[in-house]
Amino acid sequence: MSVSAARTPGVRRVRAGAAALILLVLVGQVVAVSVPERRAGLTMACLVLLNVAGALFAVRAARRGDRVAWLLVATGELLTTATNTSMGRATATGAQAWFWIGSTCGITASVVFAAALLAFPAQRARGWQRAALAGEAVAVLGCGFMYLWYFDLRPLLDRPTDWSRWPLLAGFPVGDLLVLMGLSAVVLRGGLNAGSRPVALLTVGFSIAVFSDAAFGAIGDDGNHSTGPLTATLAGIVASLCITLAAMWQSAANGHAGAPRRPWAPAWFSYLPYAAVGAALALMVTVTLHQGQIRTWGGLVLGLILVTAGVAARQIVSLHDSRQHETIDPLTGLVNRVGLNRRLTQALRRGEPIALLLIDLDGFKAVNDSYGHNTGDLLLLEFAATLRANVRGSDLACRIGGDEFVVLQHAVTGEGDVTALARRIQAAAAGNPIRAGERTVTARASIGAALATAGEDGDELRHRADIAMYQAKRAGRHELVIHRPGMLDRRADDAALGQDLEAAVNSGQLRVLYQPMIELATGVPVGAEALVRWHHPVRGVVAPLDFIPIAEQTGAITDVGLYVLEQACREALNWAGDAYVSVNLAARQMQDPALVPAVLDVLDRTGLSPGRLILEITESAIVDDRVAIPAIEELRRHGIRFAIDDFGTGYSSLQYLSRLPADTLKVDRSFVAELDNDGKDSAITEAIIRLADILDLSTVAEGIETPEQAAELRRLGCHTGQGFLYARPLPPDDVRRYFSERRVTADSSHG
Repeated sequence: MSVSAARTPGVRRVRAGAAALILLVLVGQVVAVSVPERRAGLTMACLVLLNVAGALFAVRAARRGDRVAWLLVATGELLTTATNTSMGRATATGAQAWFWIGSTCGITASVVFAAALLAFPAQRARGWQRAALAGEAVAVLGCGFMYLWYFDLRPLLDRPTDWSRWPLLAGFPVGDLLVLMGLSAVVLRGGLNAGSRPVALLTVGFSIAVFSDAAFGAIGDDGNHSTGPLTATLAGIVASLCITLAAMWQSAANGHAGAPRRPWAPAWFSYLPYAAVGAALALMVTVTLHQGQIRTWGGLVLGLILVTAGVAARQIVSLHDSRQHETIDPLTGLVNRVGLNRRLTQALRRGEPIALLLIDLDGFKAVNDSYGHNTGDLLLLEFAATLRANVRGSDLACRIGGDEFVVLQHAVTGEGDVTALARRIQAAAAGNPIRAGERTVTARASIGAALATAGEDGDELRHRADIAMYQAKRAGRHELVIHRPGMLDRRADDAALGQDLEAAVNSGQLRVLYQPMIELATGVPVGAEALVRWHHPVRGVVAPLDFIPIAEQTGAITDVGLYVLEQACREALNWAGDAYVSVNLAARQMQDPALVPAVLDVLDRTGLSPGRLILEITESAIVDDRVAIPAIEELRRHGIRFAIDDFGTGYSSLQYLSRLPADTLKVDRSFVAELDNDGKDSAITEAIIRLADILDLSTVAEGIETPEQAAELRRLGCHTGQGFLYARPLPPDDVRRYFSERRVTADSSHG
């Protein structure tokens, strides 16, 4: 049984208890208002009940988090209970001792409550931030003091007062100022967001308590009700009820619901000091008009209002600018990580249907290293413009650092919405390259996405999107992966696999298989593609899709690639006729300045003719064409041919294709799989083959599995094919036998 499930009965009991408590207090106050002679006793009973319950539940709440703060709340509640009972005894007996005990407990309770509010988690202020926070708190306290002075303290000085009761007359207002200081700190330091929702209810309760005390002093004791004026009494009951319910709520929270959130203050919190200044000025105007002192104070107050308004307006503009700097990326103008966190938290709290798309630009580091940071910045700006142009007004485009972008997509109805947006972004980015001198640089994006689920927080959603992003990176460049239930976080496992891969080449764990490539018109094998397999001593056979991405990340792909190249060149010498061997080059190899001498050195050592070697590359592997294209041209001058693999998948650029010095275009297996005899699904394949003819490129079709597919490819003019229809990947001995037998068969049929 899960922890949350185990606590469900306890949560239900607390909710039932809260409902019963609210009903009991409501009935008690209705009776108290209806029967005045019962009011004092019922009010005192309600307050004592709420204070004792609040203390007990605050102790339980301390076990769920913020231990010190909730224990201070419990202490304050007990002191408040002592205050109410002592004051009640003092009223009933007239004994001064009870009055002084109650006064001491009451003032101490205010100090403890203020300390409790300060103990809740909030933003840490440093340096000038502390001075700014102190100034804002002073503004709020100053406003509170003005109201307490005018409504509570000033009347004491204007009439004969029994100062023997000074704790009640002046001590409690000072205590209220201390509580107001704690409330200001919680609000201004973002404590309402840093803590759980019970803290927000607790803050409301203390705010009402301050109002209740102020109302008690302002309205005054009417002489008939020992518990004070009705407005103040009801406010005090509501305040105690809120504090008790907050403690009950926190005590019932499970570990997830009660977990603290990141402390940050919403924008409106920052305007609280200005609201305090406005309230203070409003009081001054009201008093001036009420006292008929317009001639004496009217001009001075008006001038003060104008001066304060001007300064406040300037400060508000500065505050808005600082908020903009805090949440906006200075380079792209997109929302930054801070702004994203705020909007994401708000959307999840409201239960909005959202999705989070993490976007990485493939090969951005290579662009920075090869073209310089100015070109890298231009690429980031272009991609930022692409995001703005392709997201809706309700969506949020962000840059959270380096080449990392995020889109917070709203009003998501399913994976289809996410896929459509992601593909639109990828297509637009690939179709808008930037100029870097005589070259062009294209932004290609890998995207990992996750749809929000009920009850999860921002960290969980980001974690799932991050897992999807990692899977997209593993799958290759320019990919999209949407997180689904059960998707594993393979980063730790891949890290261990990467360490094992370093020793795989030298220990002979890598095996090279060969899949024959057939001339479709004659059925004669003309070459074979070299495919690597890893025979791990513990894991068994590891598929290329599982270790090639890791090899690229760790840099081991260079050693793996050269090993496969050398094995393939040696094996091709054993094949009948002039059959060629086709070897894949990874993106990282294409950026290696030592690629050309390394390939030529392998040919020298093995003795294979350069004309019998084809190197396969993908279009997306050409991240930096200042390095890759000259390398391709140099190798072609030595007689080595190049094939563009997986053409037609992703977002192929005709501009790139026209500039790439290639000899062959490989039709991806996904298009071949759609072919049938009536030709309705062959339009894309036919277009690729026609394009290759126009560019004077030969074509190779991958993944041929049926005679019908082979026949359709022959009809469309495809030259060569490979697939299970002809042969699976074969070990060296079997591929030699295959070449010998198929050539004999083909020669016999021609004879």
